[in-house]
Amino acid sequence: MASMLIRGGRVVDPDQGIDRVDDLLIQDGQIVAIGQSGSQPLGKVDETLDASGLIVTPGLIDMHVHLREPGREEDETIESGTRAALAGGFTSVACIPNTEPPTDTQANVEFIRQKAARADTCNVFVVGCVSRDRAGKELAEIGQLVEAGAVAFSDDGSPVYDAELMRRAFEYCRMFDKAILAHEEVLELSRGGVMHEGQVSMALGLKGMPAAAEEVMIGRDIALAEVTGGRLHVMHVSTAHGVELIRQAKRRGVQVTAEACPHHFTLTDESLRGFDSNFKMSPPLRTAADVEGIINGLVDGTIDCIATDHAPHAPEKKLLELDRAPFGILGLETAVGLCVTRLIDAGHIDWLRFVDAISRLPAQILGVNRGTLRPGAVADVTLIDPSLQWQVDVSTFASKSINSPFDGWTLKGRAVATIVAGRVKYRLPR
Repeated sequence: MASMLIRGGRVVDPDQGIDRVDDLLIQDGQIVAIGQSGSQPLGKVDETLDASGLIVTPGLIDMHVHLREPGREEDETIESGTRAALAGGFTSVACIPNTEPPTDTQANVEFIRQKAARADTCNVFVVGCVSRDRAGKELAEIGQLVEAGAVAFSDDGSPVYDAELMRRAFEYCRMFDKAILAHEEVLELSRGGVMHEGQVSMALGLKGMPAAAEEVMIGRDIALAEVTGGRLHVMHVSTAHGVELIRQAKRRGVQVTAEACPHHFTLTDESLRGFDSNFKMSPPLRTAADVEGIINGLVDGTIDCIATDHAPHAPEKKLLELDRAPFGILGLETAVGLCVTRLIDAGHIDWLRFVDAISRLPAQILGVNRGTLRPGAVADVTLIDPSLQWQVDVSTFASKSINSPFDGWTLKGRAVATIVAGRVKYRLPR
C-alpha cells in the first residue's frame, strides 16, 4: 500500500477547524492522520513531501467549469481542461452541461465520466441539464440523470426561462436532494449587450447589460425556491444588489447558496475601454461598487463559494470584433493567485475562509465526498505556496485556449502540488 507523509506544512481544514503547522499522513489513497509536526514520522512511508512554508489544504473544488467536450473540442477537451485544473490546484471540477449535445441524457453523462476516467487527471463531477436540450421547454429526465451520476442541475449559459418549469425542477430536484445551479438573466433586458450598462458603456457607445437583468431573475428564483423548499445555487453573482437579495433570503431561511468568480471581485467595466474581448464575459464586469459588494458578500458568508466559470474559447473566436466575440474567460490557472492577492493579502478573508469557499462548501453543495482532511477521507490535497510571486503567461497554460485578461499580471500565491487520491498529479515546474 502506497503511503506519503506531507511534513511541516500549515494544515488548513475548515471542516475540522484546523489551522496549524503539522504533518499529514496518507496511505492507500486515504487520509490516515494529522500528526504532530517535528515528531517522528507517523510510520514508515514510501514518499515524503517537505511542505515547509506551504499551505496544505483539502483538494480545491471548482464547481463551475466548462470543459466544452463533446462538441467544441477546438476550445477545450476534458483532458486539457482537467490538466488546467490540476495546474491551478484543483483536485475536482464540476462540468457544466452546455456542451454540444447538452448533457441531458444518461448516455451523455456516462460519456463524460468515461472520458474523465480515461484522462486519469482530477475528479470530474457531472452537472446535468434542467431542461431537454437546454431549451427550457420540458424537464430533462432528472431521475435518470441522477442514476447516471449527475450531482446537480443547470442550464447555464441560459436561464431557465419558464417559471412553471423552474418550479417543477425545484420539486423534482428536492426529491433527490440536488441543487439547481442557476444562471440568472432576464434576456429581454440584456439581449444584444456586450458589457455592463452604465456610464462606461454609454461613453464607448456599446449596448449594455443592466444589473437589473440579473437581479430580477435572482428574485424570481429565490421566490420559487422558497415556495417549493428546493435548493437554489446562484451562479457567478456580479451585482451588489444581487448579493443583498441573497443575504435577505438566507435570513428568511430560504435554501439558497451562491458563488462569486475571481474576475468579478477583481475587475470592473472600466477594463472594456480598450475594446479587448478578453474582458467580455457574462455576467459582465460591473462597477467598483459591485466589486465591493461581492467582496463584502464573501466576507460575511452571503456568498458561499468561489468558482471560476472557466470558459475557454479558441483564439480565432476571441479575435472577432467585440460585439461578435463570445463571452467568457479562462479561470482555473489564475484563481489561487487572484484570491491570495485580492482577498487574503488584502486583508478581506483569512485562509480558513478561503479554503471553506473553494473546497468544503462546494463539496457540501454538490453532495460529493470531498473537501476535508478527516481520517478516512479520500486523499485529495492541494499544496499552495502563499508567498510565491509569479507572472501570468498564457503561453504556458495547460488549457487549449488563451483567453485570459490576466496575461502579464504579477500575482502572489500559487499551487505547487496537486494530489488526487494519494497520487501527485501535478508539481509546479522549478
